[in-house]
Amino acid sequence: MKAKTIFIIVITALLTTFLVTNSDPVEFTFIIGEPVSVSKLIVIGICVLIGFIIGFIVGRPRKTVSTYDTEIEKGYAGNTENKSNLSDEDRDYIS
Repeated sequence: MKAKTIFIIVITALLTTFLVTNSDPVEFTFIIGEPVSVSKLIVIGICVLIGFIIGFIVGRPRKTVSTYDTEIEKGYAGNTENKSNLSDEDRDYIS
């Protein structure tokens, strides 16, 4: 197995053990309303899930749009019109 796979299995096992051992009820207060008695397992699990989703969205590679100039697509070999605009002195200097 690859190291990445082993790392994921170990982290998943530790997270599962952590969630199972913290299953006692706690009072959870939302922004509005009265406190609700909820299991720590659910609160921690939802927070971890939201963290994974946010991490995935932020960490994914962005789509890159590459644009090419028409001269690059045509290639420089067939482009001789710039050479005809050179003076004899310039041609001697380049050669």
